[in-house]
Amino acid sequence: MSLFASVQTGCLIAFALLLLLAAWQDWRTMQIADGISLGIIAAFVAWATTGIAAGTFSLLDVVWAVACAAGMFGLGALAFAAGAMGGGDVKLAAAASLFAGPALILDFVTVTALIGGLLGVAILAGARIGPVASAGGCTVRARLRGNLPYGPAIAAGGLWVALALALT
Repeated sequence: MSLFASVQTGCLIAFALLLLLAAWQDWRTMQIADGISLGIIAAFVAWATTGIAAGTFSLLDVVWAVACAAGMFGLGALAFAAGAMGGGDVKLAAAASLFAGPALILDFVTVTALIGGLLGVAILAGARIGPVASAGGCTVRARLRGNLPYGPAIAAGGLWVALALALT
């Protein structure tokens, strides 16, 4: 394995670990530290730079990845404004979508939405998810008003992307 491949593998491992940290933190506190999203961005910069040096990634690929992240951030900002998503979730989704780029963005969004939907169904079924679960009440109406930690769903989508990139 070349030095470039080793660095890229390390960046993917860092990406995966940061996603797991974000999922755990959101599950426990309903907050995701900005440092996690910044760490993912730093891992992407190292991953992309190494890919460019190795000739497996181009500047155009970087531009498209940033465009995907900007689009994800824009959609997330709209969801935040509507009260459907937290600010940490928006930043995490945008940072993770850097790794997805145009080739894996649909996979990222699909897996994230599916896992988020399963979490939502679990809450409606009465599962105690997140730190505010005990405050939610027993009625369906109370559960619908409760908050959903979406970080685990975003992390699942990002882990799917990391696995896909590791297998290519």
